[in-house]
Amino acid sequence: MIGMGWMRYITGGNRNQLMLSAPSLDDFVGEDNLARVIDAFVDTLDMAALQFTHALPSETGRFSFDPADLLKLYVYGYINRIRSSRRLELETHRNVEVMWLVKGLRPDDKTISNFRRENAEALKNVFRQFNLLCLKLKLIGGETASIDGSKFKADNGRKNYYTEDSAKKALKRLENKIEEYLKELSENDVVSELMPDRTSVLEALEKLTDRKAKVEDILREINARGGEGVCTVDREARLMKQGNGHGFDVCYNVQTAVDEKNGLITAFEVTASCNDQGELSGMAMEAKEAVETQELNVLTDKGYSNGEEIHACEEAEIHCYIPMPKPPHQSDNSEFHRKNFAYDPEKDSVTCPAGNEMPYMRTRARNGYRVYGNRAACQCCPFKAQCTKSKTLREIERSPYQPEMERADARVKENPQLYHRRKELSEHPFGVVKSVWGYGQFLCRGKEKTSGEAALAFLAFNLRRVINIMGAKKLVEAIRALLPRTVHDSFCCMLSWTSFLDAIAAY
Repeated sequence: MIGMGWMRYITGGNRNQLMLSAPSLDDFVGEDNLARVIDAFVDTLDMAALQFTHALPSETGRFSFDPADLLKLYVYGYINRIRSSRRLELETHRNVEVMWLVKGLRPDDKTISNFRRENAEALKNVFRQFNLLCLKLKLIGGETASIDGSKFKADNGRKNYYTEDSAKKALKRLENKIEEYLKELSENDVVSELMPDRTSVLEALEKLTDRKAKVEDILREINARGGEGVCTVDREARLMKQGNGHGFDVCYNVQTAVDEKNGLITAFEVTASCNDQGELSGMAMEAKEAVETQELNVLTDKGYSNGEEIHACEEAEIHCYIPMPKPPHQSDNSEFHRKNFAYDPEKDSVTCPAGNEMPYMRTRARNGYRVYGNRAACQCCPFKAQCTKSKTLREIERSPYQPEMERADARVKENPQLYHRRKELSEHPFGVVKSVWGYGQFLCRGKEKTSGEAALAFLAFNLRRVINIMGAKKLVEAIRALLPRTVHDSFCCMLSWTSFLDAIAAY
């Protein structure tokens, strides 16, 4: 029927209709809602033992927010790609799930932001507590872990990073600008002291002088650091080369250890190291401690191939799977490839493919590598042109921890299927957190505070993954069965009710 087409639509109720029995917030949050998982997990935590600020409310002064409520808000936000304190404040006004989760509280953005900034170490403790829960649920295998690092941008723009050269250029530009203003000022003095632009020139000159003093301080700091660059906003960040052709930027190097069974992150560390060379043993031992095991297999790429680090891992009963890096500009099919030089441990010498013995010559001071060579044999060797481009001799370097490096490389070749899991394990969390959720840049500054941010992001990743494995409702039941509920909430409620009664009595 023409003119009655609007009748075919599904229509809502009347906004002005009064409801005789208003539904509770609990009716809007289903049993399989992730908010119930967050609520159940946080309620089991001892906030004082985890070192949260205001975990024990003061008897005097204004009441503070319960850190458990703010933690619930942040975990919910990070799982739902909301980490800005202003946007989290907005969610407390309009999001029914958040209203249910924090019991209708509406902290302002400053309170929310301060909580994350002041509780960095406590947030790392919460991350560890959730991993302990996963251990109890047997979601973490504890046999094999993959370790890798990724660059996360710091809250420090590239223009606020200074090297000795860029600082000198900036200083030169400022000096030239100051000289121009001084010249303009002297010309104004000749004409008239009451010219209208004289005040603005003096103000600009004062600002330039202040900036010059700051750049001079930066230059002195660079010289004190031995030429190392300085970040003027986040002092602990460093200029690093990013992967995938993104060039250089001011970043942190975030290391993670991912368990092989379900791909859960068991340990992480925020570092200012520009590469992964010295990060293996620390991360491996932290991962081993996190999964509470005696032995652990560790998968890494060749960027972690460091004999001293591998040796430290072996002493801690950590078995490394690390391919040895290939020598530059040398084909694997070459007859004179480094692998074809045989080492004799009894003689402490190397025999080349041509059959010449290369005795020990010296030890390199920078890395402790032992160098082997035979100048006389190389000079008259008919294969010298195929073996080396050097005019004098071919040298072979050998690490003092070469046996450990060779064992790590042999494990890769003996277990290619296990080593193939490395990329699947390590790249997935970084891809989700950085690319899907958009957390590729830190909001806080300094290693301590950025560690708190990373703890929230990786806790959210693990929590989301466990919900996908078990289901929200089943996980809530498991949490309540395995972990005792803290008395923190009831204590705070009792304290508030007692204070309320005291206030009435006093009135």
